[in-house]
Amino acid sequence: MFIRILGSSAGGGFPQWNCNCRNCAAARAGKPGFRARTQSSLGVSRDGANWILLNASPDLGAQLVQNPALAARIEGASRNSPIKAVVLTNGDVDHVAGLLTLREAQAFSIYASRRVLDVLAGNALFDVLAANLVGREILTIDAPTKIIGAGVDLGLVVEAFAVEGKIALYLEDAAAGPNFGTQIGDTLGLRISDPATGEAFFYIPGCAKIDEKLAARLAGAKLVFFDGTLWHDDEMIEQGLLGKTGARMGHVNMSGPEGSIASFAPLGVERKVYIHINNSNPVLNEFSPERKAAEAAGWEIGYDGMELSL
Repeated sequence: MFIRILGSSAGGGFPQWNCNCRNCAAARAGKPGFRARTQSSLGVSRDGANWILLNASPDLGAQLVQNPALAARIEGASRNSPIKAVVLTNGDVDHVAGLLTLREAQAFSIYASRRVLDVLAGNALFDVLAANLVGREILTIDAPTKIIGAGVDLGLVVEAFAVEGKIALYLEDAAAGPNFGTQIGDTLGLRISDPATGEAFFYIPGCAKIDEKLAARLAGAKLVFFDGTLWHDDEMIEQGLLGKTGARMGHVNMSGPEGSIASFAPLGVERKVYIHINNSNPVLNEFSPERKAAEAAGWEIGYDGMELSL
C-alpha cells in the first residue's frame, strides 16, 4: 500500500487565514521550524494508480496540485481521475467540503456512515455530485467493506468502528443535552487493509477518548495515524483563540495522564503519526520542548506530502 498525507492540519489550515497566534505569526513570517500545512486528508492506493481519499479537505484542490500522483493522467481521456473513492470519518466541514471540488462530472464512490450520508443527502449543495456518477455507500460499523469506485475494485478493505467523539459543530443541538445530539456513527476510526498481503493501518483523525476497547483494537498495530489536534485541553482558551476546551470539541490531548502519548505507551504500536494538528499546538514548532517530548515518546508529527508504504 502507498499512503500519502495530503493535509496534516486541523480545520483552518496552518497558518490559519485569520489567526495571529504565536505559531501562525511565526509561520507567516517564514521563521525556521514552522512548516505550513493544509487541512486533514490522506490518500491511499494499493497499486499507485487508483486512489482512495480518506476524508475530503476544503483544501483538496490545492492538495491535488501538490500531489501529481492524484492528478488527471496526461495519457487519459479528456476528463479522468485516479481518485476512485472517498471514505469519510465524520461530517465535519474540514472533512466533507472537499467533495465539492470533485463535482465536475467524474465517477467515484463516497463511503460513510448512514448518519453522515443522511447529512449529505439533506444538504442540496451536495447534489452537484451527480447521482448517476457518484455512488453513496454505507459503511457498516464493525464490518469489512470492500472499496469499489467507478467500477474498479481497489483491492482494499475498510473496517469502520465507532470512537468517542462529537457531532459536527454545524449539527449540534443544544436542546439535546450535554452531548449535543451525538450518536454512534458521528465519529469513526478506520482500519484499512490489503487482503492480498495482510498489511493494515489505522486512520483516526478525530477522537475524544482512548477507551479500553480502542486501546485493545490498536495494540500491536504496524501503523496508526491519530488525532493530534491539541497538546493540552485549555490551550485555545489560554491563547485567546476560542472559548472551548479540547474535550468540548471532541478531541483528546496529546499530553497528560489520559492523553494519547500516555495512552499509546503500553500498546506496542510500531509507528505512530499525528495528523489533524491545530494551529495552536506547540508541536508545530519543530524546536519546542513539546515537539521534543512527542518525538522522544516515539511519535512522528505528520506533514503535508509525507509518504509511507506497507
